[in-house]
Amino acid sequence: MKIISINAGSSSLKFSLFDMSNETVIASGLFERIGIEGSCYTIKFNGEKIEEEVELTSHTDAVKVLLDKLISLEIIKSLDEINGIGHRLAHGKEKYKESVIITDEVMSDFESYMEFAPIHIPPQVRGVNAFKEVLPEVPMVGVFDTTFHQTMDKTTYLYPVPYKWYSEYGVRKYGFHGTSHRYIASQVKKLLGKDEYRLISCHIGSGASITAIKDGKCVDTTMGFTPLPGIMMGTRSGDIDPSIIPYVMEKEGKNAAEIVDDLNKASGLVGMSEYSSDMRDILARCDEGDEKAIIARNKYVRRVVDYIAQYYVLLGGADIIVFTAGVGENSIPVRRQICEELACLGVKIDLDENNKRGETVKISTDDSSMLVYVIPTDEELMIARDTLNLINR
Repeated sequence: MKIISINAGSSSLKFSLFDMSNETVIASGLFERIGIEGSCYTIKFNGEKIEEEVELTSHTDAVKVLLDKLISLEIIKSLDEINGIGHRLAHGKEKYKESVIITDEVMSDFESYMEFAPIHIPPQVRGVNAFKEVLPEVPMVGVFDTTFHQTMDKTTYLYPVPYKWYSEYGVRKYGFHGTSHRYIASQVKKLLGKDEYRLISCHIGSGASITAIKDGKCVDTTMGFTPLPGIMMGTRSGDIDPSIIPYVMEKEGKNAAEIVDDLNKASGLVGMSEYSSDMRDILARCDEGDEKAIIARNKYVRRVVDYIAQYYVLLGGADIIVFTAGVGENSIPVRRQICEELACLGVKIDLDENNKRGETVKISTDDSSMLVYVIPTDEELMIARDTLNLINR
C-alpha cells in the first residue's frame, strides 16, 4: 500500500511517498516557486537527489510533473500503485475533531474557514484540487492541524472576552502543530510502554508551540485563535500586550492588518535581533558578542521555559519533556540553556548526549527529576497513517 503525504504552500508543494507495509519513505521532495519565475523541484530516492528547473504555473502543473517523475524515475511502475493521498489542512474549526475522507462537503467547509487561516488555506485548496484533477479516483484524506487540540476543555480554550465573540464569531483557542504533537505523543507512549503519562511537547523551530499532554490527549497548547500567540518564534512575536497594536498604528500610520503582519513576519528573532529569523544565525552572532542577538536568544529561551513551567504545574508534574522540530532537534546550545533554566524543577541533562542532533536520544541524566528527550517529528508519517486507516475502513 503506497500513500502520498502532501503539504501545499502558497508557492510550494512538499511530498513524501510511503510504503505503508513497513512505513518507509520511498521518495520525498519539494516543488518550489510555483507560479514564479525560476520554479524548480527536488526529488530524493534511493540515496539519490534529482534537482531540475521546470516551468510550474500552478499546483496542477507541479502535481503532473511529480507523478510523471515518479514513473520516469521508476520509483513506481504506474499511477495505479498510489492507493491514497493525505493532505495537511490548516484548520478544522470545532467541526472536525479527527482526520476525514475529503468530500465536496469537507472542501466547502474548509474554504468557508478561509478567514481563520488566510495564508494557509488557499494553497491547500489548490493542492487538493490539483490532485483531484489528475487522480480523480484515488481517495484523499484531510489531516487538520487543529484536531489534536480539540480535547482542551472550555476553561482552557475560551478567552476572557465577551462570550458572544465565541458563540457568534468562533473566537477561541484552536491550537496548531497538532499533527506534530500527536506524533510525539505516540512516540512517547512507545518509549514509556504505558498509556498514562504527562508530557510537555516542545515543537520549537521557525514556527513554535508547546503542548501539555496527559495520557495522549492535549490539555493546553501555546498557539491560540491563530498561530501568532504563545512563545516567541522566528518571525512571530508570540504573546504581547494587545494595547501595543493601536499605539503603533497611530505612531506609524498603519492599519490593524499591517501591524498584525509585522507581528507575524517581522517580529520574534528577526525583529529583536534586526538580523535573522534563523537560530543558527542568531547563535553565530551571539558568539561574536552581538548584544541584540544575545537578548533575542535569551528571550526565546525565557518564553519556552515560562510555558514549560506553567504546563508542569497544570499537569501536576511531568514525566517527560520532548524537544522536536528545527531548533528542538538540532540546536544543542538552546536545549542546554532551556534545561539549565529548569534546574529548579530537578531537570538535569547529560552534556555528551545533548551534543547529538536529529535523532531520538535521551538527554537527561539518570538522576534527573524527569526524562528529557529529543525526538525528530514526522508529520508526513502521521498524515500517511491517517490516510491508510481511513481508506481501509
